[in-house]
Amino acid sequence: MHSAQVNISSRWQKALQKEFESPYFNELSSTIKEKKSSGLIIYPPGKYIFQAYDKVAPDEVKVVILGQDPYHNPGEAMGLSFSVPKGIKVPPSLKNIYKELTNDVGCFVPTHGDLTHWADQGVFMLNAFLTVEHNNAGSHRNIGWHHFTDATIKFLSDHREHIVFMLWGNFAKNKKSLINSEKHLILESAHPSPLAGNAFQGCGHFSKANDYLTAKGESPIDWQIR
Repeated sequence: MHSAQVNISSRWQKALQKEFESPYFNELSSTIKEKKSSGLIIYPPGKYIFQAYDKVAPDEVKVVILGQDPYHNPGEAMGLSFSVPKGIKVPPSLKNIYKELTNDVGCFVPTHGDLTHWADQGVFMLNAFLTVEHNNAGSHRNIGWHHFTDATIKFLSDHREHIVFMLWGNFAKNKKSLINSEKHLILESAHPSPLAGNAFQGCGHFSKANDYLTAKGESPIDWQIR
C-alpha cells in the first residue's frame, strides 16, 4: 500500500500524494500487513479498501456521506459507507436510511443494499476508518486512517465548492471543523443506527441536498436504488 502500490485512482493519488508519502501511511500499511499475516481477517477485501475513491474522482464529488468504520461481518463491507453487496441482508442503519428516503423524497424501499448507483452520480461514501477486523467494530480506529480521511475531507473542502456534506451522528459532526461552511452545505443529524432511536427520521437531508445542488446549477441526485 505504499504510494507506488496503492490501489487507488490516479486523480486521488495525485490529490493526496503528500499523505501517501508520509511516515504514518507507511506505518498504517505495515500494521495492516502484519495483522493479515498473523491470521486476522480484515474487511473489506484489499481491492475494495479504496472503493469510495475509485468510484468518485475528486472533481466529481457532489455529496459526501461520512461513516465511521466498515461493516465487520463476512461479505458486508464493500468500501462504500453504509452499502452492502447485493445478496447480503440490508443492515439496520441502512434500513433507517431507506425509511427516511421514502418519507423525504418518495423512494420505494429497495430489495438490496448496494448503493453503487449513488457513487455513480458523485456521492462519495467515505468511512473515517477504511478497514476493520472481523467481528471487532472500531478495531482500526487508532492505526492512522483518520489522518488520511481527514486529509481527504479537507482536500475536498479546500479545492472544490458547493459540495453537500452529510454528517450523521456525533462522530461525523466532529469533522465539521475540516469543512468550509461558506463554500459548502453542511447537513447534520443523528446517526441512522437504531441505537439512536428514531432521531434520524425527518432530517430531510436528501431533499435538502438536491435543493442545494439545483440552486448551484448542478444536477440533483437520483436517490432511488433499484
